[in-house]
Amino acid sequence: MIAVAKPRLTVLLAGPRGFCAGVDRAIKIVEEALRRHGAPVYVRHEIVHNRFVVESLERQGAIFVEELDEIPDDGQPVVFSAHGVPKSVPAAAAVRNLYFLDATCPLVSKVHREAERHFAAGRHLVLIGHAGHPEVVGTMGQVRDGAVTLVQSVEEVARLVVPDGQTLAYTTQTTLSVDDTAEIVAALHARFPGIEAPIKDSICYATTNRQAAVKAVAARAEMVIVVGAPNSSNSIRLREVALRTGAPRSVMVQRGEELDPALADGLSTIGVTAGASAPEILVEEVVARLAERFDVVREEVIVATEDVVFRLPRALAGA
Repeated sequence: MIAVAKPRLTVLLAGPRGFCAGVDRAIKIVEEALRRHGAPVYVRHEIVHNRFVVESLERQGAIFVEELDEIPDDGQPVVFSAHGVPKSVPAAAAVRNLYFLDATCPLVSKVHREAERHFAAGRHLVLIGHAGHPEVVGTMGQVRDGAVTLVQSVEEVARLVVPDGQTLAYTTQTTLSVDDTAEIVAALHARFPGIEAPIKDSICYATTNRQAAVKAVAARAEMVIVVGAPNSSNSIRLREVALRTGAPRSVMVQRGEELDPALADGLSTIGVTAGASAPEILVEEVVARLAERFDVVREEVIVATEDVVFRLPRALAGA
């Protein structure tokens, strides 16, 4: 029987892709807490938005809960997710004498401190972000109710009602589309010329780099595959950026097994990237799945090199 040659497929691998420093730190916090204290270690909310990561930590002894009242008084640690939490959460944990570890990404914590600074200065804060996202809930929860107004679009800026007599400032969720956010910021400055901007761009370096990388890939690809979870803000943004930049099609999968490689039939070049909470092993699964049907030629498309490392909390120092 004569073997039929597989069609050639060039796979452009966007770089950077996958884990960022904040995600890596959050996962290490849970793993180190398990090593030091044994199972179970409770985690409020998904530590990062990726089922592979969550299930891996569950196998090691982590128990994921949505609220603190699900945690028994057994003396075991509770970890707050990388997305950050409102101030009411650690306050409630302190009332119960729970031992908690804060895995909030340090770049999200900077946004929290910025919200506090503006509140202390008497400014009303406009937060650009997505309603209901854990990071947005956490940022708005750093100050009293009513001190922050959320806007999600240019259209909402036009309808924005602000308190009389208060000066304004704005900040952003860290995982937004860079281009969409720039449009909203421009609309804010046009309507409120005196609004105070963040000291430093609030969209994190990892989000910016991954979007720049997917733009470079999408400009050459006939389809872009994003490895990420459907509740991952930064992964959703990567798919949107790919389509906006010129990729005729973009799909999102969580695992290689979810991908139908026939989607690439008739194509010569596709791109692959991964959200900041997706480990590289899942990218390799996707490439392996494609290799079942195609003669895959890999090409790295690197637009930036990342060397950021965040320290673990003081309670886990020396880990």
